[in-house]
Amino acid sequence: MTADREADALSSHLIEIAIGAAHAAGAYFTPFAGRIEVAAEKKGFFDPVTECDRESERRIVERIFRDHPDSTIVGEEGGQQGSGAVHWYVDPIDGTNNFVAGIPFFCVSIAAAVNGRLLAGVVYDPSKQETFAASTAGATLNGEPIRCTGSALDSGATLLTEYPRSGRRATPEDMTRFGEVLGSFRAVRRLGSTALHLAYVAAGRADATFGMGTNPWDIAAGVLLVQQAGGRFLVPPGNAAAAEQPWLTPDYFALTPELDLERSVLGAVVWRDLFGAREAAPAR
Repeated sequence: MTADREADALSSHLIEIAIGAAHAAGAYFTPFAGRIEVAAEKKGFFDPVTECDRESERRIVERIFRDHPDSTIVGEEGGQQGSGAVHWYVDPIDGTNNFVAGIPFFCVSIAAAVNGRLLAGVVYDPSKQETFAASTAGATLNGEPIRCTGSALDSGATLLTEYPRSGRRATPEDMTRFGEVLGSFRAVRRLGSTALHLAYVAAGRADATFGMGTNPWDIAAGVLLVQQAGGRFLVPPGNAAAAEQPWLTPDYFALTPELDLERSVLGAVVWRDLFGAREAAPAR
């Protein structure tokens, strides 16, 4: 009981730090949306970085170390910094392509884990001033509780995904699977921010999302949001590390409790074809 109280108190402390850092970063970079040039291409033309990405992360890192020095920070731009007990995962601007183009669908994503357990996660959309936050107390949107809920069938569901992945030519198999998805779901959207995709599933705005080749800073906050909102975050069977710490998985599904995976094209076609297994493993 004492350990639970201590975890709750630490979670409350960390979520306040994350929210403050995310809001400050968003206030800094949002005025530059659609008005800044790409500074570099990390992995190719599809994965740009701007000076706002770098400066946003610098400000977040500075604030975290100021407010909780016992930290290790893993950031998209700066790599790992520090050696403290709290492990932070920071994406200073998730959806950089949208940000560069001036499309208002980008966010700040910050999560904190202690001893292999996520205790805080924030996805902040500065364009809409929406703060999706998760702690041991639950999941909220602008302070109001959210629940992950939706349709039981693909025909009534909305899917968010970045599949097929940008930066490589889609194979005929990719297009066949994507065609199956398009023909099965009520709506399929490729909106350009993995973190917001997960936040939207947590809030019941979408029924499912899946991703491939992601990084911990892309999904850590979203994992906790989905789980604390009552949703399911699934990782490929056989990935023991990701089953224990699901934000370490590169590949995942997140979906509402109602969506029947066995009857869904996601389970019957996509997951089976990509990972050789009919059933996904629930992350703990």
